[in-house]
Amino acid sequence: MAESLTVTRDDVLAAAGRISRWVERTPLIEAQIRGHRLWLKCESLQTGGSFKLRGATNRLLQLNDEERRRGVVAFSSGNHAQGVAIAAKRLGMPATIVMPADAPELKIENTKSHGAEVLLYDRRTEDRVAIAERLAESTGATVVPSFDDPHIVAGQGTVGLELAEQLSISGAGQLSRVVVNCGGGGLAAGIALACPDADVVPIEPDGWDDMLQSLALGSIVPVGKDAPATMCDAIQTPQVSPITFGILAARNARGAAVSDAEVAAAVRWAWHEHGLTVEPGGAASLAAILSEKVAVVPETVIVLSGGNIDPALHARLVA
Repeated sequence: MAESLTVTRDDVLAAAGRISRWVERTPLIEAQIRGHRLWLKCESLQTGGSFKLRGATNRLLQLNDEERRRGVVAFSSGNHAQGVAIAAKRLGMPATIVMPADAPELKIENTKSHGAEVLLYDRRTEDRVAIAERLAESTGATVVPSFDDPHIVAGQGTVGLELAEQLSISGAGQLSRVVVNCGGGGLAAGIALACPDADVVPIEPDGWDDMLQSLALGSIVPVGKDAPATMCDAIQTPQVSPITFGILAARNARGAAVSDAEVAAAVRWAWHEHGLTVEPGGAASLAAILSEKVAVVPETVIVLSGGNIDPALHARLVA
């Protein structure tokens, strides 16, 4: 757990100042579920369609001129890919993104549209980290992980600073619980640093709940090789990192896992109740509340972390 000390709340505060002009301040919307008032933090409305632009921007802004010239390489199923691609384009540097071949076509095309080169791999048989490291070694590019990096975690934590400030401005009580989608844990860990007095609840897909299992056992365990298919590609991560696990373990965080059916119901609810387009991996947090796997307490915030969903799939889910 010692690695959790490599990123602190001061790092989150520094990141907020560094990236403020590069990212959107996303809305915090009041909602009602079963008669309870709670709040939706709409990172699905962030530039690039997810919170990932925050961490990517914080990381890339700290590269020197020579590092920027050599560019960056990242690996992602889509949202981090787009965040890195957007940040790199804005800063005038080349970017190569290693993406799974079964990533949604929308995410692959959006990543290419921002000028990044996309290299596809088989997530079941190939190691995306090894591929990225080989590329970096051959080109001199900097590897930008999606969550296993203190600068990424600090950037994602700015979501927590924002939602806490917005809740305070609203006149509501003190923030008590943040329910957040969890793949590698960068967003959940960053929010835990940003909001030290809140209960942070990481939510994962059924069968891909390695953070849940790791926190319960007290050590990192990977997703099983027989993990089921999930529509939550954005949070379909095979193993969490010592940094993110360490932060959440130090906070005694406990999470929950949700099914595809529960996620589909959440995507539908977000659309019909608030007109919000949310992707499955961005709606798992909402699914946990709607399915009553996580209780609503006063001043609960649900983070809707992404909105990059194929229009045809969205139309089917909300019908």
